[in-house]
Amino acid sequence: MTVKENYEQWLKDFAGDAETVAELESIRNDEKEIEDRFYTELSFGTAGMRGVLGAGMNRMNKYNVRRATKGLAGYLKEDPENAKRGVVIGYDSRNCSAEFAKDTALTLCAEGVPAFLFDALRPVPLLSYAVRHLNAAAGIVITASHNPPQYNGYKVYGEDGAQVGPEAAEGITRVIRATKYTDCVLMDEDEAKAKGLLKIIGDREVDDDYMAEEKTLVVQPEMLARVGKKLNIVYTPLHGSGNVPVRRILRELGIEKLAVVAEQEKPDGNFSTLTCAPNPENPEAFTLAFELAEKTGATVIFATDPDCDRLGVAVKDGQGKWHLLTGNQIGCVLLHYILSTRKKQGKLPANAAACKSIVSTSLANRICESFGVKMFEVLTGFKFIGEKIQQFQDTGDYVFQFGFEESYGFLSSTFVRDKDGVNASLLVTEVAAACEEEGITLYDRVQEIFREYGYFVEKVVSTTLPGKDGLTRMKEIMTGLRDNPPAEIGGMKVTAVRDYLKGVRICGGESEPTGLPASDVLYFELEGGCWVCVRPSGTEPKIKLYVNTNAKDQAEAERLNAMLGEASQALMK
Repeated sequence: MTVKENYEQWLKDFAGDAETVAELESIRNDEKEIEDRFYTELSFGTAGMRGVLGAGMNRMNKYNVRRATKGLAGYLKEDPENAKRGVVIGYDSRNCSAEFAKDTALTLCAEGVPAFLFDALRPVPLLSYAVRHLNAAAGIVITASHNPPQYNGYKVYGEDGAQVGPEAAEGITRVIRATKYTDCVLMDEDEAKAKGLLKIIGDREVDDDYMAEEKTLVVQPEMLARVGKKLNIVYTPLHGSGNVPVRRILRELGIEKLAVVAEQEKPDGNFSTLTCAPNPENPEAFTLAFELAEKTGATVIFATDPDCDRLGVAVKDGQGKWHLLTGNQIGCVLLHYILSTRKKQGKLPANAAACKSIVSTSLANRICESFGVKMFEVLTGFKFIGEKIQQFQDTGDYVFQFGFEESYGFLSSTFVRDKDGVNASLLVTEVAAACEEEGITLYDRVQEIFREYGYFVEKVVSTTLPGKDGLTRMKEIMTGLRDNPPAEIGGMKVTAVRDYLKGVRICGGESEPTGLPASDVLYFELEGGCWVCVRPSGTEPKIKLYVNTNAKDQAEAERLNAMLGEASQALMK
């Protein structure tokens, strides 16, 4: 069908929905808007689906949510006994999240699949935990993570508590494509409860067990109990789902001086106190937290995104200046603390392992090498770290210590299989306490690591390319770089090219497999251990450029990064 035919079909199919009809009629004379909403269906992949809220095939709305859910139900019912285990459903504070979550639950019930629906917003890590804790067949979270307010999304988790992998995503997509929007129905809520298909999860049924497990992640309990009460921390949940669990875990661990940004404490899907997306990577997201920290005398600030899977950290140095740590710096500080402390305690296993995404800093590799720990690199997407955790447990070959992504995602547990902002808050608090006992700041610790292992500088440049034209342009960029890879970038020789779509690493004319699943990513290894990576985002209309450099001193590492960044962006024109 053509774009116009798709548009008219929606008007016909949902003629009884006055709100949807009014929205579609309002764009009748806007061909560009109609094309953007109807040139394609909202894609479903390993990250689920995510898009701008609104009516249309290429928008997040209740009809796409119901269709995706019916598709998931159909996929699960290919193994009827498995489907009987049910699906756990969580949601965050975004606009329409609660409504989409209930529609998800009642669609599942209409398909005969039990639904476990949380009674209020919960963080992603708690949903991940609940899937395994309740022995469910799958999990769903309604969230768009750290995207701007106009977005929402739908993430699907497998029985292992990790986001579904490529094979499952393809299977779910197959059923979704065979499903008509008009075939999706909701079971009456009272009927669903009466039949035992809809089960509401209260605030203690899973949360208490999750919190008890989280407390086991403290590496030095006695030290934290002794020093933690001296810490002075400010926290902002950025209107999201971290407010209750992050405050609870820190309070129960004895942190007495924890001030919360009152203006950003309550759920708000419009994120009205923010001038930027609710993303702890953005310095602007810390504005109110900085003001509160100056009033309270805090030296550490935490910020979690709406679904509380990411954690941002700002720390004050000895001269009173604030520094916003990068995701790579947070990851390396936590990795170094866990490995060094466990080695001193005699608790670091001989077969210890850590994981990181391929676009995360190589500093982590050097840290692992210094402790004799195996580092596994995986594709972007925390589900791949979750897969490694399961693999380690299945084979017994390695013992998982820590995993992270440069995009502010961290995990030290095995009972959660996604990045965990609650876990990360606990760990950063513990590292801050350890630094307090040594008489140094958390910023000092970062500098100590740089002095020991070398200075690493990372930069990520995201170029937004929306709509049908943007998708075409992204494909052109990747095809051009793939067919004609540069021999040098910014005067630095390319020593090897990793083409993850083809699954090969090419070096000196020789080719070897990457050992990772196919993904549209190009990674250029450069002399001196520097590298540049290009990948289209899996959740947004963006193409991302990662530039990583290292040197013996900070100035040289930054100079190389600026030079490489400029040269790399020129390649994408």
